[in-house]
Amino acid sequence: MRFVVTGEWTRNRLLKVIVWCFLSYTLILWLSNAGLYFSKMSLDPASVVDYYLGNEKLYLRPRSLAGLLEVLHFHAFGMGILLMTLTHLVLFVPISMRTKAIGISVAFVSGMGGELCGWGVRFVHPGFAYLKVAMFLTLQGSILWLMVAVGSALVFDAPSAYSGDSAKRPG
Repeated sequence: MRFVVTGEWTRNRLLKVIVWCFLSYTLILWLSNAGLYFSKMSLDPASVVDYYLGNEKLYLRPRSLAGLLEVLHFHAFGMGILLMTLTHLVLFVPISMRTKAIGISVAFVSGMGGELCGWGVRFVHPGFAYLKVAMFLTLQGSILWLMVAVGSALVFDAPSAYSGDSAKRPG
């Protein structure tokens, strides 16, 4: 933690390698997340409704309560850890606090919203499918933004937002 606060995270080679490795794994997760989504649904809300409520013509069974719980169980933990780590790293990128707050909020809201919208489609109303598509796209966009922000700070050897002149910058 000291390395990030003092700004050494962009000068310490081993720490840079670790963060780049993390970003590489995150990119793989980002790509596989899109792959999994598009292997089951499309950006058409009707495909989301079919996935959650089933479709006899397509031989799709409705998602079960147990199936939804299992997915939520693993996604809540995994996405929570991923977003906590990415947003934690972005705290030290020298950009305005307002931009950070918006990016962090959007990431967490879209992550949780995407998970809960499937439940909404299945148990409340098919209209949640529109929100599910929007949350998926927003989550993918926010994860990409977080990765680019952190990666850019590493490439350009940006100082920590909490060290030197950047700490005095208005937020």
